[in-house]
Formats: sequence, structure tokens, C-alpha cells
Amino acid sequence: MYPDFQYLLQSLLGTEMPEWLSIFKTFGFFVAMAFLAAAWTLKKELKRKESQGLLQSVTVKYETGKPATKLDYISSAIIGFLVGFKIIGIFGRIAEVSPDPLGYIFSSKGSIIGGLLGLAGFVYMKYREKKSQELPEPKVIGKKLYPHERVLEILLIAAVSGMIGAKVFNAFETWEQFLSDPIGNLFSSAGLTFYGGLIVATAALYYYSRKNKIDFRHLCDAVAPGLLLAYAVGRLGCHFAGDGDWGIFNSAYITANDGSLQLIAADEFEKLTAAVSQKYTDLKTIPHIYAPAPSWLPDWVFGMNYAHNVNNDGVYLAGCTGNYCAVLPVSVFPTPIYEFVACTILFLILWALRTRLKHPLQLFGAYLIMNGLERFFIEKIRVNYKYDWGFIQPTQAEIISTVLVITGLILLFALKRKKQPAS
Repeated sequence: MYPDFQYLLQSLLGTEMPEWLSIFKTFGFFVAMAFLAAAWTLKKELKRKESQGLLQSVTVKYETGKPATKLDYISSAIIGFLVGFKIIGIFGRIAEVSPDPLGYIFSSKGSIIGGLLGLAGFVYMKYREKKSQELPEPKVIGKKLYPHERVLEILLIAAVSGMIGAKVFNAFETWEQFLSDPIGNLFSSAGLTFYGGLIVATAALYYYSRKNKIDFRHLCDAVAPGLLLAYAVGRLGCHFAGDGDWGIFNSAYITANDGSLQLIAADEFEKLTAAVSQKYTDLKTIPHIYAPAPSWLPDWVFGMNYAHNVNNDGVYLAGCTGNYCAVLPVSVFPTPIYEFVACTILFLILWALRTRLKHPLQLFGAYLIMNGLERFFIEKIRVNYKYDWGFIQPTQAEIISTVLVITGLILLFALKRKKQPAS
């Protein structure tokens, strides 16, 4: 796996790379690419709806020409100090920051000198900005703003609220682990639940759309294709970083001493090494399926051991040095790859449907159905906490995906039968 850019470039180029590259995480890169993909599809869809007259511009008034206020300088000073404090503080402690950059950002560590330099720089830039715009008499300007010009705002709100929702829902999904270290789990870069992010981001965007007079129904439809594409790209980040979001064990393969996968017979699963037995004390209770890959497919399609995974899950990889020296002793189903392929196909289908479904929220309903079904079935080979309801033991994702499918069916078919009012 390639948990950071140092590992990635060393593997691609076959030469040692500088340590500072390890600060940039592979997962973060794919998340950024996911948001860019969502921005591209969202902007295209908003423009299309504007051209059809479904979304209109809003006149926004703002005052220009005023000199900088005390609040301008105070906010610039705070932001500048924090930026300098953290960024310059990285130098000299790269080895410490690299394993968990997000943990460093939320810690009290940094550089006071860097913070003061950042403070001075940001305050000066604010002064120059306001001075260049200053007028003898400030005036109020009205500007027409179309929804497609708000894409950055929309994605920023979705990102922040989605991250909060993803962490909160993950806390409920891994409750015992959360209780053992609440602060550490909330501010860790690992542990994100997609459905939590989707629900909270939807609520935040509903408030935003009402406040800015954007038809929320059409915003949902415009966002829908990008959600599937962004999810597909994000799952590649999970895969290449090896962040633990994989499936149950495929007991057809175990990790050999050199780190490679070795095919074993069906009755050999319990004859693993002592190291494996120490890591997983009760092998009989581990969810697993014996499924060798067919001869016409590579083994990694059915099983991977995620060597050098970012969470250091598994057992020690012999001869390894550095931050990421763990490998899974038994292969797992690489579900992030399955989800990438499935969601890419579903995105293409949804993208084709966007001009055929005429009523508001129908496209979003189709998205909910596709996403819910995809996640429901992938849960069958993923490791998750299950709720005990006596007659069934569903996971959190299975419960939410079922609700989303039902909601999607209502939006798709109830709106399809609804007649347009007479003009």
C-alpha cells in the first residue's frame, strides 16, 4: 500500500524520496480529487438547470470601499497566527507529524515564532487589500449571483458538515472503541462513516439553500451524480492507503514470510503461525469465506493483505523499517475496489438518466436507490458492528441503506405519477 507520498513515489520511481513527502497522505489526495470531481459535475448540472430556467440568480448586495475594521485585523491576526504556528511548526518534527498530521493540527504543538510571522503577514495583506479597495465614499453594489457560482461554498459546507457527521456516526458504529478514547477518536484522521456524512451534509445544505433562495429539490438532483463519482474516487483513497475499510477475511490466502500471499487448502486456515494466533486469539469466530480467485483473474481481486497499511493493522512485516510495517496475516476481500467499480458504473448510469427524469427529486431518488443497494450488498462481506434485534442482526449501514432505498423509491415513483398542474 501507499499510505503517503513518500511511499508512493519511492515505489513508482524506485529510489529514496525525502522524508517531508510523508506528510502528504494518499487518502487526503484522493479525497481532494473526489471533491474536484464533485465540483465538476455539480457546476455542469447547475448551469444546465439555469439554462432551463429551473434555477435563477439572486441579487447580492455588499458594501465596498470601506477601510479595514478592527474585526478585519483581529480575524486576520488569528488566522495568520494559526497558519504560521502549525505550518512552520512542522519543520524539525516531520518524523513526529508524519504518522498523524491531523492529530498534530488539533494538538497544542507548533512554532510561536512561525505564528508571529504568520500574524504579521496576514495583517499586512489585509491592510494592503483594503487600502487598494478604499474609496472616498463607500458604496453599496448589487451583483447577480447564480447557483453555479456558489459551487465552492456548497462544497465547503458539504465537506465540513459531512466530516462532522462522518465522525459522529462512526463513534456510534464503534461505540466501545470511542468510549476508550473519545477525543482521540474524534480528531483522528481514521474512522469515517459515509452515511453519517451524507445525512448531516444534506441537512446543512437544506439550510444553506433556503437561506440563499436556491430550490433545494434541484440542488439535490444536481449534486446526485457527483456524490456517486466522488464516493468512487474516495474509495480508491481507502484502498491505496489501506485504511481498514476492507472486507471480511478470505481464508484462501495467508501472508507468507516474505509478505506475499500464499494460497492454502480449505482445511489449513486454523494452522496459521503463532504470530497470527496471538493477534487473532479465536480464529474460529473470525468472519471468513474460503474463495480462491478463478484462474482467469489475478489473486488480488479476491484477496489482499494490505502490506504497509496506514493504520498498522495486522502483524509485523519482517525486515521493514519506517512508520508502516504491518501486514494482514490473512487476506481480506478488497471491498474498496469493488465499490470503486460499482459506483463508477452507477455514476455513468445516473449521468445518462439526468436528462430523462423530468420531475424534481427523481434523480436524487434514483441516486438513493443505487447508493443504498450498493452499500447494502457490500456490507455482506465487510466487518462491522451488528445490532442485535433478536430476529436479525443488521449493521448501521444496512439499516440506513434500507431507509435510503425506501425513500428513493418514494421520490422516484411517487413523483413520476404526479401530474403537472394545468397552466
